[in-house]
Amino acid sequence: MKTLTIGFLILVMSGQLNADENAIPNKITLNLDNTAEVSVEGFIAPIAFTVDNFHLNWDTLANLKAAEPEKQHAASVFHAFLPHQSVSVGELWQVKPEGVLELLKQLHPNPYVEMHSPVDSSGLWATLRAYNDLFAEIVFRIHAEFALEDGWFTPPQFAGRLVIDRTQAKVAFFEMSVPEGTLNFDVNRNYENSSSYDTDAGFCPQIGLLAGTQAITSDPQFTEAIPQEEAERRLIHRFYKSEQIEWVAMDKALEIARALQRPIHVVSINGPLTDEAC
Repeated sequence: MKTLTIGFLILVMSGQLNADENAIPNKITLNLDNTAEVSVEGFIAPIAFTVDNFHLNWDTLANLKAAEPEKQHAASVFHAFLPHQSVSVGELWQVKPEGVLELLKQLHPNPYVEMHSPVDSSGLWATLRAYNDLFAEIVFRIHAEFALEDGWFTPPQFAGRLVIDRTQAKVAFFEMSVPEGTLNFDVNRNYENSSSYDTDAGFCPQIGLLAGTQAITSDPQFTEAIPQEEAERRLIHRFYKSEQIEWVAMDKALEIARALQRPIHVVSINGPLTDEAC
């Protein structure tokens, strides 16, 4: 990994999710019509840059593109994102890997959800963000990578939304993509089947899958909902224990430490704590 930024974070105390334990949440059941098909577009834009110019001198990376720009998927593939029982808004469940891998093969023939370098943050999770009588919106986060002919391509995450038309039990909208960022992928290149890898990091403007029309669900009146930011926060908490820590800046930490008479733990990092890229 390449050192990109250096920051100082201060650990002062553990945080936790707030929940009203006495509330009885409303639960709904989500279904899809297995006889339907969903037309999905796949995108991998040309690599914009990499820190060490791997995209210029490595043909595999320079020629990376979507395996199938358009494909008809059976609706049953999207069952991977549905919970196996009734759920309430904000409740989390694990996404089934089989359907996700089938979708990711539209981008690259060799996707993996078991990361080649073992990490605690592997996984596939989703939550119900909102619903009404017409639509239900699922927000999800998936950690996956592609096995290249001579290396590995690892995005920080695949994030997305699945909107279900509840009246017809069909996919109204689907998006699964790599978020933008200064750097939004890592690569590991293996030379002549050696046991070691050279690493690089870079930026790709677009990697993802898209289906349906977002406009028809752009401004629904939901019966129950949580903000997008809250849904993402709950997913991050499920992947990263570091997010359950309250981190504050140096000046604030000194102020708190003096008031509480507690020690300060200073941590220097060379990248984000909440994704799988540098």
